[in-house]
Amino acid sequence: MEKSLLFVDSLKVHYPIYSPFLRQVVDVVKAVDGVSFKVPAGKTVGLVGESGSGKTTIGRSIVKLAPLTEGRIHYRGEDIGSLSTSQFFPYRKKIQMIFQDPFNSLNPRMTVYQAVAEPLDIHFKSWNGKQKRERVAELLKRVGLEADHMERYPHEFSGGQRQRIGIARALAVEPEFIICDEPVSALDVSVQAQIVNLLQDLQDELGLTYLFIAHDLAVVEHISDEVLVMTGGKIVEQAKAEAIYENPQNDYTKKLLAAVPKF
Repeated sequence: MEKSLLFVDSLKVHYPIYSPFLRQVVDVVKAVDGVSFKVPAGKTVGLVGESGSGKTTIGRSIVKLAPLTEGRIHYRGEDIGSLSTSQFFPYRKKIQMIFQDPFNSLNPRMTVYQAVAEPLDIHFKSWNGKQKRERVAELLKRVGLEADHMERYPHEFSGGQRQRIGIARALAVEPEFIICDEPVSALDVSVQAQIVNLLQDLQDELGLTYLFIAHDLAVVEHISDEVLVMTGGKIVEQAKAEAIYENPQNDYTKKLLAAVPKF
């Protein structure tokens, strides 16, 4: 059996709805409702579903950006779901996230150097300025940008270039697991392919493991080893990527596949 890097067990993320007058809980939004899955080391698991299905909430809960209601999240056998924010800090070097909108995820007042070096300031406090500049230059080249781009600001780049900066920032602390939260949905189709190819190349070079979140089954077709299909806070189908595309079992999966444009 493949060794699991991440194991999510019976995860629930519920948000209470309060009465506007008495502040009593009158209902609950079940963003994630009893989800379990594994991510094998060195592989890519695609998590697919429509907007509001709960897939992004799963990614955010892994990195402590959304609170768990119930369930467990195990990383290399350690229960990280029960850790406090301060206890989780060492895992932020191992687990990184690439966000959907490359413009909003970058501070417009920070240069590319400042944005990419920020994780180094936090996790490698002993590094001097020269070490950080060399590391940032190396990262920019690795994602297809130039070293002299580090003095520019986010608004001076295209959407695809900004997402490359976001990828460089995620790679800065040498993580082993990256949550890709719809990393290409805000990009043109031609640029989407470039970013997906870049992520595949980086996985091969660095031995990375991905949880690749998307709403489009076509996007995850070539990058995922296994695909999870999610709707209404639940996983309704889970199989190897080729099985999902060649012989889907769930009606919702069939509808998602039917919506993929044919050229």
